Amino acid sequence: MRTQVAIIGAGPAGMLLAHLLHRSGVDAVVLETRSQEYVASRIRAGILEQSSVDLLTSAGLGDRLHAEGFAHRGIYLRWPGERHHLDFVDLIGRSVWLYGQTEVQKDLVAAGTASVEYDVSDVALHEVATDRPYVTYVDASGTARRLDASVIAGCDGSFGPSRAEVPGKTWERTYPYSWLGVLADVPPSTDEVMYAWHPEGFALHSMRSPTVSRLYLQVPNGTDVRSWSDQRIWEALATRLGHGQDGWKLTPGPITEKSVLPMRSFVQTPMRHGRLLLAGDAAHIVPPTGAKGLNLAIADVALLAPALIALVKENDPTLADRYSGDAARRVWRCTHFSWWMTTMLHLGDDPFDAELQLSQLRWVTSSEAGATGLAENYAGLPIGF
Repeated sequence: MRTQVAIIGAGPAGMLLAHLLHRSGVDAVVLETRSQEYVASRIRAGILEQSSVDLLTSAGLGDRLHAEGFAHRGIYLRWPGERHHLDFVDLIGRSVWLYGQTEVQKDLVAAGTASVEYDVSDVALHEVATDRPYVTYVDASGTARRLDASVIAGCDGSFGPSRAEVPGKTWERTYPYSWLGVLADVPPSTDEVMYAWHPEGFALHSMRSPTVSRLYLQVPNGTDVRSWSDQRIWEALATRLGHGQDGWKLTPGPITEKSVLPMRSFVQTPMRHGRLLLAGDAAHIVPPTGAKGLNLAIADVALLAPALIALVKENDPTLADRYSGDAARRVWRCTHFSWWMTTMLHLGDDPFDAELQLSQLRWVTSSEAGATGLAENYAGLPIGF
């Protein structure tokens, strides 16, 4: 088989790239090692930056987002005895949207513009440093296949084969704590996302819908989720989120899902080697505190799609040559912001650090300059920053 662009990975980055290429008349084939049902059901990020919403809307993917998503004006920052609301619209004129990655994935599948092979195995990339790259794999029926392409886009996450084919430097930081995340069938107890610093550890109250809440607790690395009963989870959330303070109450409910998420940062530089270009988690991972993972993937694709269109349709490599450097600027900005939010809100072992965190929180919530800086980064910088 032959296609213009071979895309490895059918998550949001790969599917959005295939969609944008299709709209510009560029053929693409997407290869995915998981089943369609597995990819569609993954519970991941829930916050979209305004620039992400604008791109999805301009690509014809915004109808359900605007009908069912929720525009949030800002976030709450909480610590014992204090709760402050940062209104992003007042500060910078932009909001964020609550619309889960699962929903974005559903919209991309429903668009029907991507040619996807699911349940493939033994994916390997070849000759990526030449102008005749190709991919070999075994399809769902067990047949060995070869897919020739003009260019390959690696959108296959941190454990796929694409990243290993790009020589360069990797930058990594592992954080000394994890998140215990739960889904609960209970209406959210807050109208906007609430971040909480507490001497017992960080907590976060988010939501997936008017009837489903998403909540997180800071836990030690290596935590066994079975050691956290539902009662223990709700008690910890109530304590850390400030139940009963200033009239606010946390309403518990049936927990339908529990998982432990390790926290790490990872950046691959460069994001290109020959005719292989990386996007999304294949090139970078950020801790979820700043809500940047999905948004970074969308921002990558916003730069990558026009670069590949120019390369394969016009044989113009200008944008492709610039892609890695242009994308990396935003990647490092978001990596820093995610690190900053994470280290400001998560409890460590040093009481000195705890006092610095509280000082930072007081500054952010009392200084217009501090609040504006947080709002600008959280709501998202322009595509191509």
